[in-house]
Amino acid sequence: MNTPLGPHPHPGTSAAENLSPSFPERAAWGTASKLRAWQAEALEKYFDTMPRDFLAAATPGAGKTTFALRLAAELRGRREVDTIIVVAPTEHLKKQWAEAAARVGIRLDPEFKNAHGRFGKHYHGIAVTYAAVAVRASLYRDITLSNRTLVILDEVHHGGDALSWGDAIREAFGNATKRLSLTGTPFRSDTAPIPFVEYAPDNQGIRTSITDYNYGYGRALEDGVVRPVLFMVYAGHMRWRTKTGDEMEAKLGEDNTKDITSQAWRTALDPAGEWIPSVLQAADKRLSEVRQGIPDAGGLVLATDHFAAKAYAVVLEEITGQPVTLVLSDDKEASDNIDTFSAGTSRWMVAVRMVSEGVDVPRLAVGVYATSSSTPLFFAQAIGRFVRARRRGETASVFLPNVPQLMALGSQMELERDHALDRISTEEDGDIYNPEDAMVAAANKDDKASEALTSEFSFQAIGSAATFDRVLFDGHEFGTLAEPGSDEEFDFIGIPGLLEPEQVSDLLRQRQAKQARRQAERQKNRPAEEIAAETPQALYRTLKEQRTLLNSLVGMWAKMTGEAHGQVHSELRRICGGPAVAQASVTQLQSRIQLLRKRLGSTH
Repeated sequence: MNTPLGPHPHPGTSAAENLSPSFPERAAWGTASKLRAWQAEALEKYFDTMPRDFLAAATPGAGKTTFALRLAAELRGRREVDTIIVVAPTEHLKKQWAEAAARVGIRLDPEFKNAHGRFGKHYHGIAVTYAAVAVRASLYRDITLSNRTLVILDEVHHGGDALSWGDAIREAFGNATKRLSLTGTPFRSDTAPIPFVEYAPDNQGIRTSITDYNYGYGRALEDGVVRPVLFMVYAGHMRWRTKTGDEMEAKLGEDNTKDITSQAWRTALDPAGEWIPSVLQAADKRLSEVRQGIPDAGGLVLATDHFAAKAYAVVLEEITGQPVTLVLSDDKEASDNIDTFSAGTSRWMVAVRMVSEGVDVPRLAVGVYATSSSTPLFFAQAIGRFVRARRRGETASVFLPNVPQLMALGSQMELERDHALDRISTEEDGDIYNPEDAMVAAANKDDKASEALTSEFSFQAIGSAATFDRVLFDGHEFGTLAEPGSDEEFDFIGIPGLLEPEQVSDLLRQRQAKQARRQAERQKNRPAEEIAAETPQALYRTLKEQRTLLNSLVGMWAKMTGEAHGQVHSELRRICGGPAVAQASVTQLQSRIQLLRKRLGSTH
């Protein structure tokens, strides 16, 4: 049977022998079964219309590279294109693209430099970075015009990183025969337009990106393509000295101002404190548990800067007694170090940003988010390093500091959103903290907290202590405060690494009930005089606890029903009466909590 790529005399060297027959007329033979359902669906949608531009958004770990290379091979086979140019964010990703392309018979040159002017005739195309294109856009325009060219823009949101970058990409590839844009996170942290992406007003008049095919985390999770994520949340007590000499202290996870939260967060991440060693110790225990079912499972610590990364590596080596792979973005060996770690079985890698996007290390199963970045874009890409599934039952575990921005992002993993060019200006009613709106707002403005965290000499960390706070899984929270190294902590970090999502939820509920029984027993056995001597809890603390509980229950109900958090709160106020959450009394809050508990109980 003939294929669009034609006969080839050397078996195993052509794309046709590695890929399925062309779309949409797929023959019954071949390797079509290697395609995931979403990839086949996206290809069929593409070949139904044969567009010049196509934007595919697929969650990290879903297989965007496989989809793109299948499409490239099909287009070459149909003689629609002759040359392929892949534009990637980093040098390492250029090599990954070239190696993946080689496996399907497409020869890309990842060593191409602007000074070369042209690539060798023995290549089908080149893999370059956005930065290289921005330096000499005219060169890439000439290459694009010299042949019928397919341009693959990997993580295309980087095309809006700077005005000059966007202009250069438009100049370089404006005349391309075909353009395929890929992204795992179809939004940016600002309102810079992304080249070759179409925008249209939504029902609120906000111009948002139009995605031709979207495969989000929620759907990928249902399909078993990605792993579910357990967020192991750690709080703790922080002390630091400001540049004016004032000594400050605060707890992670409390209702602090943004500045206080930022400084407490940075204190937690200080390698000289106790918070980081405690969390790294817990993460290593978690990795040991996971490796009982996944022997080659690896861990990754994402650090803010080189100084912290090197210090974290030292701490991990002391904990494990084993070498730690250190990946620094300006090291010439960085790409080789990633490849070596990916192919090996060692426990830990520590990196600064470089491994946050696109880099494929499928055995990563445990992560420590020890960086000060909190934009939705960076968070999604970072968590994406851990979600690639290799077999059913694998779970990812990511250790997070209890910081409001990160809690909101972790709670809304399944949400899919597009890139918005306009900002939404509405009056705040003070009713709720809505994670959905918070994420959208964060995606449309610069991350001021990160700027504060990276300003040198703003304060001096004095001390930090960690406490296990909770597990966040599937939008629900499990567990309460526990000391590092305690049985209560291990109840949660020690769950098996190979479980179906439903089994994970059931086990977390069981562990939470067990923890509650222990606490009740301890309280029952306390001497009466000890209880009587306790200072009554301040009203503001009781209110905070009730608000936190209510917002947690609202989140659960919103996830089950698909309603927005604001709608749920409004309905509770209508039924139970009373003002907005911020002004409600303990009694008013409790009545809403009781109503939600009844509703949630009736659904099981």
